Amino acid sequence: MQENSLCRREFAGVLLAGACALASTAIPKHCRALQPPAGEELVEVMFYQSLDGDRVECQVCPRKCRIADQERGFCGNKENRGGRYYTLVHSRACAVQVDPIEKKPFFHFLPGSFSLSIAAAGCNIECQFCQNWQIAQFRPEQVRSAFLPPEEVVRRAKETSCQSIAYTYSEPVSFYEYMFDTAVVGQKEGVRSVVVTNGYINEEPLRRLCDHVAAVKVDLKAFTERFYKEICRGELKPVKETLIRLKRWKTWTEIVVLIVPGQNDKPAEIREMAKWIREELSPDVPLHFTRFHPAYKMQDLPPTPVATLERCAAIGKEEGLNFVYIGNVPGHRDENTLCPACNQVVISRKGFGILNKNLREARCGFCGFQIPGIWA
Repeated sequence: MQENSLCRREFAGVLLAGACALASTAIPKHCRALQPPAGEELVEVMFYQSLDGDRVECQVCPRKCRIADQERGFCGNKENRGGRYYTLVHSRACAVQVDPIEKKPFFHFLPGSFSLSIAAAGCNIECQFCQNWQIAQFRPEQVRSAFLPPEEVVRRAKETSCQSIAYTYSEPVSFYEYMFDTAVVGQKEGVRSVVVTNGYINEEPLRRLCDHVAAVKVDLKAFTERFYKEICRGELKPVKETLIRLKRWKTWTEIVVLIVPGQNDKPAEIREMAKWIREELSPDVPLHFTRFHPAYKMQDLPPTPVATLERCAAIGKEEGLNFVYIGNVPGHRDENTLCPACNQVVISRKGFGILNKNLREARCGFCGFQIPGIWA
């Protein structure tokens, strides 16, 4: 396993390129694991069930992988060792960066603040358009990582004046224990946690996590099972269940849909999605339609036309959603937050930057209407 400790200056911008060189020789996800460095203690997975013959069933996500001794599940970063199931990425950060919260994107959570973003290698689905495939679609031993335990993550967040820690870039459900332990420490130290996830997680792990995080952004890949099965190797139904649970548990949630040309951009699908969000969640859930750029296994497609994003946003508004945004198009008018009551711009943005805020204690500075979100 290629791991090391980094000095502070080197560590500040860790985003690992090592996986790029391995792209053509990726180790199959179900092959036997390498041994961890001597002296390092592994952390046991929080949610799994023991089966006969030293097998285990992972219960973190809906895949419920059944894993023989010395084998790994789909995400490639957990391993069965003698009937006990361990995460191989706890405290092993493969990406660390200070980001504006708008990059996640969260538009209704502490706008203008910064978040210490961390990731560990692995993902529990495989999107053909994955924007961070160099770390999400590789095993821990294939990417360079640094030892960064939860207490150190929180310390660095405070040191860099970050108001939150974001679990992002890869898939935090796949490094659940690392995320959970860091969120618990952060909560005690007054540093909030936000999760950027595909939403492919079982109920009990999600419930436990929501006790310690402030906000969740769910990447809703599409609104058809076909897309999830063929393009992402996942399922839509569990993601919808996650969104409903987040609403029930009153966890602040924003939704992002990356619009892939010709794949998930049909007006009827977008309308059905927007209607479902309004009826099953809330018209106040922020919905971000973001621009696709060619990546991973979909490099033959063009970037999403801006007109397509505008059509999607218009449909969302027609269906009664109050906060519909367009992303990855810096300077577009639909980056701004408008008051649903008076239609005035209460937050003006360009890219990840805040140009102007007209909010007074969570209320529109023009008419006093309360704007939903976490503002302080």
